[in-house]
Amino acid sequence: MQDSLYVSLSAHVALEKRLNTIADNVANAGTIGFRATGVRFEDVVSGTGQSAVSFSSSGDNYLSTQTGALRETGNPFDFAIQGDAWFAIETPAGTVMTRDGRFTMLDTGDLVTHQGFPVLDAGGAPIQLDPQNGEPDAGADGSLRQNGQLVGAIGLFHFDPGENFVRYGNSGIVPAGDPEPVVDRNDIGVAQGFVEESNVNPVLEMTRLIMVQRAFENTAAAIRTTDRSLGEAISTLGGK
Repeated sequence: MQDSLYVSLSAHVALEKRLNTIADNVANAGTIGFRATGVRFEDVVSGTGQSAVSFSSSGDNYLSTQTGALRETGNPFDFAIQGDAWFAIETPAGTVMTRDGRFTMLDTGDLVTHQGFPVLDAGGAPIQLDPQNGEPDAGADGSLRQNGQLVGAIGLFHFDPGENFVRYGNSGIVPAGDPEPVVDRNDIGVAQGFVEESNVNPVLEMTRLIMVQRAFENTAAAIRTTDRSLGEAISTLGGK
């Protein structure tokens, strides 16, 4: 009887984690550059033979690799990545990777995010433009030109978010290791005047949310039933 309680409890913990990730995905369905969170679960077997009991692991988070739709804005300081790469920005938490390419130029010429964080080039240095020469023209490789002169390049990077990654803000990811600059890749580039929308499918996530919530409620009911049966058994045996 205790085994069924522990199995139900492990499922309850796993479902609670999945509920939290789905709720976060739904909340960020409109967040530029957001990548959805998924959870991988595994069976954890205790014992051998007929006495073996299968439990659910608490689950490991992973980041969806699906690209969000590109939306044209016409803003020369909006950038979207085409392909598997990330922008790098400098934050109080260190270097953070993001797919949110909504940038702007300060009066000093610094290229920064809409939150004011410096955008980095492939060498990890902040990008400096000429504030007197207006809007930059971006090449597909991320190169930036003003009045036809090359003034810098937006860094594009590879990194592995890994399991149980750490988010920074809504669309940023703190890399566990050093990201690698993208070099000579024809399948990866920058589109100026576009932003990448969230890759969350709100309808699909809401459907999942309803299904997981029902399973969560059923598991909670099973725990209560098992606990009540165990209490009744102890009471009966104790009365003899």
